[in-house]
Amino acid sequence: MTKYIFVTGGVTSSLGKGIISASLAKLLQARGYRVTIQKFDPYINIDPGTLNPYEHGECYVTEDGAETDLDLGHYERFLNTPTSKANNITTGRIYQNVINREREGAFLGKTVQVVPHITDEIKRNIRILGETGDYDIVITEIGGTVGDIESLPFIEAVRQFRWEKGQHDSLVIHLTLVPFLAAAGELKTKPTQHSVKMLLEYGIQPDILVCRTEHHINMDIRKKLALFCNVNINAVIESIDASTIYDVPLLMLKEQLDKTVLSKLKLPSKQDPDLERWKIFLGKLKNPTAEIRIGLVGKYVELPDAYKSITESFIHAGAQNECKVRVECIHSEQLTPENAVEKLKGLHGVLVAPGFGQRGIEGKIEAIRYVRENNIPFFGICLGMQCAVVEFGRNVLGLKDAHSVEMNPETPYPVINMMEDQKKITAKGGTMRLGAYACDLRKNSKAAAIYGKQHISERHRHRYEFNNDYLKQYENAGLIPSGINPENNLVEIVELKNHPFFVGAQFHPELKSTVANPHPLFVNFVAAALAFARKN
Repeated sequence: MTKYIFVTGGVTSSLGKGIISASLAKLLQARGYRVTIQKFDPYINIDPGTLNPYEHGECYVTEDGAETDLDLGHYERFLNTPTSKANNITTGRIYQNVINREREGAFLGKTVQVVPHITDEIKRNIRILGETGDYDIVITEIGGTVGDIESLPFIEAVRQFRWEKGQHDSLVIHLTLVPFLAAAGELKTKPTQHSVKMLLEYGIQPDILVCRTEHHINMDIRKKLALFCNVNINAVIESIDASTIYDVPLLMLKEQLDKTVLSKLKLPSKQDPDLERWKIFLGKLKNPTAEIRIGLVGKYVELPDAYKSITESFIHAGAQNECKVRVECIHSEQLTPENAVEKLKGLHGVLVAPGFGQRGIEGKIEAIRYVRENNIPFFGICLGMQCAVVEFGRNVLGLKDAHSVEMNPETPYPVINMMEDQKKITAKGGTMRLGAYACDLRKNSKAAAIYGKQHISERHRHRYEFNNDYLKQYENAGLIPSGINPENNLVEIVELKNHPFFVGAQFHPELKSTVANPHPLFVNFVAAALAFARKN
């Protein structure tokens, strides 16, 4: 029978519920349990696909084409297990499902209410992975903080679910803040006490407290928290600030979070956690033998979470190469032909990031021209690949004013065009080409050498594509289409001949990079940048 763990947050947001959830799941997985994690987000958007990256960070795309919260990226990177649309549910989707059923006549004669209809739909979504997936434990992270108006139906659903499941089939972990007041020189427990009190008002007694802190929590504070929050003293877990999120599983192991969870769920320990590969990764991450500087050219660089999967992929690839990758963000809107040399000099590689819209597009194109002409390793993702096609068309093929029809519908040379099946779509949410698609790699290409095979599958999120009317022209000039979708001949990868590393991918390789399996494109890009650094 599947067991359920709920992770709630208190005092403040951004405490790291996603990292704690992923770390606990990693420990349970390392003990031999089959674990998955789902995220319930309380906002009314159906999914984060139409949200501004400045507000919400990146939109993470699953294998089955769901646009989801960036925490699902953490889940996959820690567990090395793909997630699906069932792993991320929003208030918007819950209400949409209930309203659709009401319109179909499912509630004839009844008044549709938050309780029981909305809470029943939430509970149904909690159970989906446990009933349809092959999992021993399902961890559910409740977004936001206890006390938020929008979170109340989720908290009530958790209360009902726990009552229905019984004492040892579920538990609640409450993540809270224990702040340090410098003026008083001490840690304060009152915010945590108030947070737990609010949770109790909603009918939920937390089983475990995970306390985020900048300073170690001594035994006196643990006893105080246990007494006033009504938990066992061994269920007060310290979560001290770490130098990297990848330290957290080992910190939670030291605090015996996994043992406490298994004890409360009446599950056997099975085996000691097998974390050998994780420790090897951390050893390489913390003891690099070299350092390189990679320029990340994008237009959302003010918010690091906007490119979270890319920066994490560099961490994985850097560790694989025993090299520290220092990512330097460059705002594409501020990049011009006049200052390109100044902003890009000294870099050992440049990644041009994905994105949408006209803003900052010319800066991306200018960055690509500079690295192409100066043989600096280049990696373009999605729009970054499309910008490489535009730059090559303008400056090598002589197609003046070549552009993407997304930016200039009247361009005389539409080298990037809208996909045929996108032309009749007007709705914005969840309507792009999303999820995993096949790609065949050209024999003897750089792409085939990087992957070590000819047939791959990668995740997508786009509406525009390489215009195959220009395919021969580009290939004859040296920009090779080395990856093609076998069903519709969509160009998935382009690479430049006679260049140390010049690769553009229409898909998003960063979405499949994990600690256990760093993505080969990132690994080889970092290796090329390292070779460039040693030569220069």
